[in-house]
Amino acid sequence: MHSKIRNRVIIILVVTIAGLAIVFKPHHTPGVKDFTNWTQIKQNLSENIHLGLDLRGGSHLVMQVRTDEVIQKVTQRNAEVARAKLQEKNLPFTTVNADTPGKIVVEAADNTKNSDIVRELEIDFGSDWTFSDKGNSVTASISETKQNELRERATQQAMAIIDNRVNAFGVTEPTIQRQGGEGTYQIVIQMPGVDDPERIKNTLNADSILELKLVAKGTTVPYPTKEQAEAAAKATPPGTDQYTAEYEVKEYRDRPDATSAVQTGWVVLGKNPVVTGIDMRDASARSSQYGGSYEIDFSLTKDGATRFGDATSKHINDRLAILLNNEVTSAPNINSQINDRGQITGSFTKKAAEDLALKLRSGALPAKADYLEERTVGPSLGADSIRQGVTASIAGMLAVVMFMLFYYRGSGINAVLALVLNLVLLLAALIMFDAVLTLPGIAGVILTIGMAVDSNVLIFERIREEIRSGKVVASAVDVGFNKAFLTIIDTHVTTIVSAVFLFVFGTGPIRGFAVTLVAGLLANLFTAVFVSRTIFMWHLNRSARVETLSI
Repeated sequence: MHSKIRNRVIIILVVTIAGLAIVFKPHHTPGVKDFTNWTQIKQNLSENIHLGLDLRGGSHLVMQVRTDEVIQKVTQRNAEVARAKLQEKNLPFTTVNADTPGKIVVEAADNTKNSDIVRELEIDFGSDWTFSDKGNSVTASISETKQNELRERATQQAMAIIDNRVNAFGVTEPTIQRQGGEGTYQIVIQMPGVDDPERIKNTLNADSILELKLVAKGTTVPYPTKEQAEAAAKATPPGTDQYTAEYEVKEYRDRPDATSAVQTGWVVLGKNPVVTGIDMRDASARSSQYGGSYEIDFSLTKDGATRFGDATSKHINDRLAILLNNEVTSAPNINSQINDRGQITGSFTKKAAEDLALKLRSGALPAKADYLEERTVGPSLGADSIRQGVTASIAGMLAVVMFMLFYYRGSGINAVLALVLNLVLLLAALIMFDAVLTLPGIAGVILTIGMAVDSNVLIFERIREEIRSGKVVASAVDVGFNKAFLTIIDTHVTTIVSAVFLFVFGTGPIRGFAVTLVAGLLANLFTAVFVSRTIFMWHLNRSARVETLSI
């Protein structure tokens, strides 16, 4: 065998073996059964190919982010800043009202101080807020442009957090994307293979709110009744910082260790949190050194660490309450200043600690989200789609094979071999890049079969033309491949460009079609040009001079 042909054959064999290994590799130590038992082979193939929601079954959710809550949080935070600033500057005021999202109204005791109030608040609020004063009131309003920016940012942040949480729970190839036009702020979530999505839904929703708030100085932890706690809140003078300027009463539920009874009651807290789940940078669960329970180590972002360090330095020997889902789970003492790292201790089980650490790692949703739609696709429907799609693919492939063998005779065998290798490489590419096979993806496979045959038809017809013009077989094959090559490249590149646009701007199923199509076209460039030509070269090299060609 000519050395050039031998090198090409080696490349084809290596690529083919690698493709088959990727497609049929088992997820355990390989045995003889993995390559001889058809049932085991099918099982390995099904484990390697990731199926989409329409083929595997699963859950389809549509969530509406309550973006107005984000505006309200920003408004409330700035209202607390305004109270603290006015107290610090000794500017008289009666109330700071933040009931309307995006609007803060300061009722001044003396309207001659309105300009001083505006000047101080402008420094802290920034350029996104506009101020007006009328009578004894000073009104600060956030611009509509900034509000829309905050809503958009909250939706994008929610998508990123949901993506982290779903992936961390092991949901195979979820689809998370925006739905609707501008101003809708809806998110679509598809989770293949999840037949009981309740735990995932609970994790996705905003029921993972973490807040760290200061306990009012001199109060008891906990009070036996809510009435006693409320009386203590009224009797406790306000603090000198924004975190303790106002107080609120929260329910207390803690268990000092895994063997102790749950302690319940009520505590008095500063209304404004020091840090929240949004300020969390990382969190991990580990076994507590003080017993059989678990605790969570956490670290904070730069801004969160700055606030945490400032608050803990001013409140050494006071208590810091840890609130999960609006309930105090622990209220440890602040023994020293804490900056960017700390621990959440309590009576967590391993699963509870890991779930909480997951929620903290992926962040707290910036606002609650409502489920607008929930749809479950049964696995039986997915199985029917797979069966019908595979049947269509096999029927199309058999029809193509029969046509190629009938019309191009011996050369049709060349095309069939290239087509089979094309499908193997297509599946290997999908598996290697963890792509999801959807029903539109199966349509992409069928289209790839047609594109692969089209490439061979172009080459074969070129070779026929050259033979009819009087060229010898070897020369006709070389010229036929050379002339068809540019045409094949042109058609494939233009189709790939179209598929790229489908992937960038399309939704989940359309993107699955695009991925399958691109992978198939790239595999086809190798099989139709390189593999098919190598087969012709091997055939022509068998004898010194080939007079005819079955084509």
